[in-house]
Formats: sequence, structure tokens, C-alpha cells
Amino acid sequence: MIYVGLDDTDILVSRGTGRLARDVAAALSARFGVFGVTRHQLFVHPDVPFTSHNSCAVIHVEAPQSAVEAVFGLVRRLMLEDFIVGSDPGLAVAFAGQVVPAVVAFGQDAKSVVVSQERALQVAGGCGIRLEGLGGTNGGVIGALAGVGLASLGCDGRFLLRGKNRDLTGDCSVQEVLSSGVDVVMTLQGKQLSEGTVRVPKHATPSFIGGKAVLFVAEVEDGYEALKRA
Repeated sequence: MIYVGLDDTDILVSRGTGRLARDVAAALSARFGVFGVTRHQLFVHPDVPFTSHNSCAVIHVEAPQSAVEAVFGLVRRLMLEDFIVGSDPGLAVAFAGQVVPAVVAFGQDAKSVVVSQERALQVAGGCGIRLEGLGGTNGGVIGALAGVGLASLGCDGRFLLRGKNRDLTGDCSVQEVLSSGVDVVMTLQGKQLSEGTVRVPKHATPSFIGGKAVLFVAEVEDGYEALKRA
């Protein structure tokens, strides 16, 4: 697996990082397998500059270590072509073997404390991870590397894209949900569903838990309703 972390690529009036990540994932899918795109929430604090929610996105590319340079080059080009003045984008690309505990710790710290560009560059350099700022203050390198560390856990954040999950809307059968790319449909009480009807509102996307896409639902009068999770 190759992890592609992107962060701080937008401004308040532009398309978000998630949209860019999905577009990049579509381009990558022409050459490589794409497991999905995940969103990871980072620290919200007055000392941390961010556009709206301080989240980053990670594209999970099913490709060997030998493809790292090709992936990095393609994503870098696409990000530079789509650069938005006022943004501070960063890009991190790493294969699974490079995501050592120091990278995971950086990602976990970025969820609860203020971390620096200097530390991000030091950690990436020590592990041989491709990390680069692509404009502005280059502050996006922090979230890009943090996202890689968090995504590698298989148990953080939620999916912005998994198969055709974004095509789901309105009332869907559980089997339709599972066929879209969602691995598990489950209530917050732990009941796993294999049948029934799920109302899927906009932005109700599966969580990333145990390496799987888990869509949590709540029981309502006429079936279940998908929940939006952080």
C-alpha cells in the first residue's frame, strides 16, 4: 500500500481538500488500484492555521513500493496545476514499510497538540518519506504527513470515497449499501445488519475501523438512518 497525504489545499471560497483528493484518486485509478480516500481530523486550536475544520485527506493506493516515485510525480503535478492562491498545500507519499512508529506518533500528536513543519520534515527525512510543500507557507506538510501516519493505523477517520459509496442517497437496502463498497453496516450498539432499509443522507460516510469501511446507523421508525461520524 502507498499512502498519499494531502492537506491545506484550499481557501474558504474554493473547493475543499476532500474534493481535490477524490479528483486525484480518479486520476491515479487509471494506472493503479485505489482502496479509498480517507479524511482525518486534526487539532483545532487558535495557533493552528486552517480553512474550516483542519482535516487532511489520504488516498490509499494499491501499488508496490516501486511505484512511489511515479505516484509522487503524478500527484505533485496535479496539485500544482490546481494550486489556489492563498492556500498552503503539502504532499506526503509513503509506502507502508516507511510508516514507522515515529510517523504514527506524529499523526497522533497532530490530533491533540500543535506540531511544527520542522518536526514534520525531520520525521519524514528520517524515514525516507517524500514530503514537500507546494506553495504559500508550505504549512500543509504537517497535515499531509500526519494523515499518512493516521491512515496507516486503519482505525482513524472516515471515508470520503470507498468504491461507489458516494452514489448512495435516500432509502437504500442494506445489500445496496454493502455492494457500494461499504464493508459493514452496524448500529452503535454493535448489531451488524445484513438486511433492511437504510436512509442515507448527504455526507453520511463510513468510518475507517479495523481496516474496513463501517457505516454506522441508528434505528428509526421505518428502518435505519446512516450517521455522520467525525
